[in-house]
Amino acid sequence: MRWERLLLVLITVLIIAVLTFAAIEPFQNNVKLGLDLKGGVLVRLEAPENATDEDMAKAIAIIDNRINSLGVTEPEIRREGDNRILVELPGVNNPEEAVSLIGKTALLEFKRVDTLETVITGKDLKAAKEGMDPSEQDPGRVNFVGLELNAEGAKKFAAVTKELVDKYSENDPNRAIAIFLDEQLISAPMVGSAITNGKASISGGFSTLEEAHNLAILLSSGALPVALEIIEKRTVGPKLGLDSLVKSKNAAIYGIAAILLFMIFYYRIPGVVAGFSLVLYTLIVWGILIGINATITLPGIAGFLLSMGMAVDANVIIYERLKEELKNGKSLRAAVDAGFSRAFWTIFDANVTTLIASAVLIYFGTSSIRGFALTLSIGILASMFTAISFTRFILRQLALAKITDNNKLYGA
Repeated sequence: MRWERLLLVLITVLIIAVLTFAAIEPFQNNVKLGLDLKGGVLVRLEAPENATDEDMAKAIAIIDNRINSLGVTEPEIRREGDNRILVELPGVNNPEEAVSLIGKTALLEFKRVDTLETVITGKDLKAAKEGMDPSEQDPGRVNFVGLELNAEGAKKFAAVTKELVDKYSENDPNRAIAIFLDEQLISAPMVGSAITNGKASISGGFSTLEEAHNLAILLSSGALPVALEIIEKRTVGPKLGLDSLVKSKNAAIYGIAAILLFMIFYYRIPGVVAGFSLVLYTLIVWGILIGINATITLPGIAGFLLSMGMAVDANVIIYERLKEELKNGKSLRAAVDAGFSRAFWTIFDANVTTLIASAVLIYFGTSSIRGFALTLSIGILASMFTAISFTRFILRQLALAKITDNNKLYGA
């Protein structure tokens, strides 16, 4: 039984080591660096001269929502003069597509074909979401954008579709509603029956799901209050350069190495476990950041390092509790269980208060601040998992294996 416990620990450590080496190359190839570290695309937009301050502020907010809905793209959007907006996008793979997404007015209109009367507009939308219909035989209609109308829009749409169904026969071309985006016809679907549930869809013309996704973003963010003309578009280099990235890496490496040396020197075996816990923590955080397509900037790196410090802090709290239990004469197994139980609420309270502060920053902050807060939040949640679950599992297995009864090897 003792050797089985030790073997389980060794297998767990081996799996983490293999995952770490296997993840290095994918992480390097898929990480997106921000404007400060890699550069990107600069777009300068100009509004009509009669645009008000309210129009410009709303346009900036809509553009930010279009390209940074999750707060992880890290764009820079600011007003220039009276009627210009400067947008800088990091690491854009398709600049033309990004530019078209930024500058579109996104005025959505549903019009009756028979009278060209506008039935509903984008103001009547509650939500827009892309989707796929595998059963659709027409390849051009597989991808679609599903629309959910608000109460007023649903009422108007139901009344008009009912009228069309009652007035025209099934194959009459007048029994249709044309859909326009920025005064361009997208599609004109026939009305099969009265639509009373407040839901509609736009299909046709989407060759990929990404195209439907882009339209859903445009519609969800709302129409721009003024038309914006693109007057400049070019690529820009990194603001801080490669040197800043190298220095950040070195600072992280030296800092982590110093932390691990201290933990091993002061806590012995638990310090070694803390080292593997931090490796697992790093894999989880960077895996999530790359998985959500986050853009890495210096504020984001700062959030990661701060959350790593909190992860170490959680281990310190647990190990100090463990030492106290051992000094009080408890066995190693009992001390591990008691140490974790008594340290849990201290760690939980500290992390919850930080998560509340991060939530406030995400809600009220600008792009860089939101990126920092989101990275910090992900790191805190990952640190709670590794400190409370992984570290406890390893120490408990070592205690059950009864490798040694020398409390000095556990920092006591």
